[in-house]
Formats: sequence, structure tokens, C-alpha cells
Amino acid sequence: MTTIQTNLQAVHARIAAACVRAGRPENSVTLLAVSKTCPATKVIDAISCGQNAFGENYVQEGVDKIIALANEHTRLNTTENQALNPVLNLTWHFIGPLQSNKTRLVAEYFDWVQSIDRLKIAERLAMQRPEYLPPLQVCIQVNISGEATKSGCSPTDLPVLARAIRALPGLCLRGLMAIPEPSDDEALQYRQFRQLSGLLAQLNAEGFALDTLSMGMSHDLEMAILAGATMVRVGTAIFGERVIA
Repeated sequence: MTTIQTNLQAVHARIAAACVRAGRPENSVTLLAVSKTCPATKVIDAISCGQNAFGENYVQEGVDKIIALANEHTRLNTTENQALNPVLNLTWHFIGPLQSNKTRLVAEYFDWVQSIDRLKIAERLAMQRPEYLPPLQVCIQVNISGEATKSGCSPTDLPVLARAIRALPGLCLRGLMAIPEPSDDEALQYRQFRQLSGLLAQLNAEGFALDTLSMGMSHDLEMAILAGATMVRVGTAIFGERVIA
């Protein structure tokens, strides 16, 4: 058993336990494996364990990885080796800050964008999404802890931004994402996550049909699930600590 396989099993066990505590079915939470800075070989290892949803923070690194895995899939199928066949079902999420000069690559290669925090970015993604691809699934990132250095729209600006994004072609608004202020205080974690849950409920009461709450990472996924997360973004607990060159 590989390290990544062991780690994935441990993360799934944590998710299952949190779902039991929250009185929810385990399949109500999607695990997004955050593969930023990880080589394609580690992603392939995770794919072989059944993981099919991956998150990337850096545009060019993510695009390079998507292309490399697609090319590897083609090569292996050509040699009648089906080991990477699940790559056909991969879903790629862009989860990092997005600058306007990088939107075209994201619109062309990714399936989801979770980090939209202003209308200009959404408009560019909508305009640049190729017509032959299905709509880009998107989430609005909300700065629920009000940190000056953190991306995300303010809770007060959220309704106007959500209405504008909903009207754009080529995009499908699915929900909200947040990266709360890091804390070991579970009560604080829960309060912050509940704030995002409340914002989604307010939008749905207005007539939206949002189904995605992307919140919770390696250190706080339990409180996120208890607060209603439908997707948790886990990197370190799967791939280990990142080595920054």
C-alpha cells in the first residue's frame, strides 16, 4: 500500500466520522485532492486509488499537469495498458487567486473555478469558455473572516455579484467557497463555516439553486462538514507537506 493510498483512506475515514457526527450520509461530501506543487506521478498514484477530483492553485502548473496526464492516458491506451483509464473522468478545479491575464487558460482547461471574487473575472471566463465545452462550474469565494490579505468578495457584496454571475453565458454558478482565518479553536472554525452556510441559504431563499459549499481543509474539515460543507479541499493530509524550492 502506498503512502498516498494510506493517506486517502485516513482522510475518507475522517470524512465518514464527521458525517456520522453531523447526521449526514458520507456521499454528501466530495473530497477534492489539492495537488498544487505535486508532480504528476503523485496525481497518478491518487487516481489509481480512485480519486478523480483535483484542485490546483497555479494556472500554468495546473494546465501543464492536465496536459501531461491526458498525454499519458493516450500513451498508455495506445500500448493497451488501461491503468490510467480513470483519467477520462477527472475533474479539475482551479482554486487559487485568478488574475485577468490568466483567465483564458483556466476557461479552456479547467472544469470548475472556485475562486471568483469579482465580476471582471467572471465576465472574462464566460467570454473565453469554448463553445464546445460544457458550462464552466463556478463558485464565488467569500472573505468571511475579513482578512485584508485574503481574496474573496465581502459578504455584503455577495448578492449583487451572485446575480450578475448567474446571468452570464458559459458559466453555471454552483455555490460558495471560503478559506477562513486559520485557527485551532473548533468553536471559531464552526462559527466561520456556519457564516458561509448562512450566506448560501440566503441566496437560495432569493431563488438561487446553489448546491456547493466548498470549505474545510486538512486541519479543519470536521468542523466544515458539521457546518454543512459539501466539498472539502485536502492537500497536505493526502500528499504530505509541500516542499517549496
